[in-house]
Amino acid sequence: MEKELICSHIKGGLGDLFICDDHGRYVRIRTPYLYPDGDNIDLFCELEGDVVTISDLGETSRWLRMQTLSPRRSPKQKALIQDICLTHGVEFYRGMLQARHRPNDFLAAVALRVAQAALRVSDIWFTFRTRAVESVVDEVSDFLTERDFQYDRGEKLAGRSGKIWTPDFHVRSLRRSSLVYVLSTGSKSAARAIVNHVHTAWYDLNHLAAGPEALKFVSLFDDTADVWSDEDFRLAEQLSTVARWSRPDEFSEVLADAA
Repeated sequence: MEKELICSHIKGGLGDLFICDDHGRYVRIRTPYLYPDGDNIDLFCELEGDVVTISDLGETSRWLRMQTLSPRRSPKQKALIQDICLTHGVEFYRGMLQARHRPNDFLAAVALRVAQAALRVSDIWFTFRTRAVESVVDEVSDFLTERDFQYDRGEKLAGRSGKIWTPDFHVRSLRRSSLVYVLSTGSKSAARAIVNHVHTAWYDLNHLAAGPEALKFVSLFDDTADVWSDEDFRLAEQLSTVARWSRPDEFSEVLADAA
C-alpha cells in the first residue's frame, strides 16, 4: 500500500476532518481529536511490507508526563492505560500507542481505534489529583508498593520529650528498617520551617536509632520544586540520610541498603 493509497483510505473512511499528509518516513494523520490543552492528536502510519503500523509515536505519553511533576506514572495510571488499550484493541509499546493494519483490515477503523485510545489516555489527566489533594506522600506510597517494600504509613511514635511524632513511613527491608519523613512544599518561605520540624522530630526520636534493631532515619526531599537551599539539606543530614524524590532509584537503594 503506497502513501497516496493510505491517505485515500483515511479520507474515504473517516472524512475530511482527518487530514493526511506526507511526513518523511511516515504518513501523518491529523485527527479532529484534541488533547485537553487543545492540541490536535496526530497519528503516524509506517509501511513495512504489507503491514501498516499506526502509532502516536509516544506523543500521548509525553503529553501526559508533562502534566505532572512526578517523573513516573503511578500503578493506577498504568492500569488505566492497560484497560484502555485492551478496550480499543491497541498495543502499548515503549510508551507508544499502536496497532497494525493487515491485508483485509479496514485501515480507517484501525486508525480510529488508535485515535480513540490516545484520546482516552490523555483524559487520564483529569484523574490526576493536584498536590493539594494527592500529596507527594501518596506518590511515595505508590512507589514503595511498586518496589515491593513493606511499610506502615502514619505510625505514631513517642519521642523522648513525650511528644507524639508521625513519620510518613516506617519501611522494612531485609537488612534494616527505616523511618521516612517526606519534606514537600511549593513555598521557599515554608521550606526552612519544614526542615526544622523534621530535624526536631529526628532529635526527639533519636532513641530509636540505637540498639540491635536501630531504625534508620531518612529525610526524603520533594525536590521537584526548587524551594530548598543547601543549608536545608545540610541541616537534615545532621541526623538523617537525605534522599531526593527526583532520584527514586537512589531512594530505593537507601532503603534497601539501610546500613
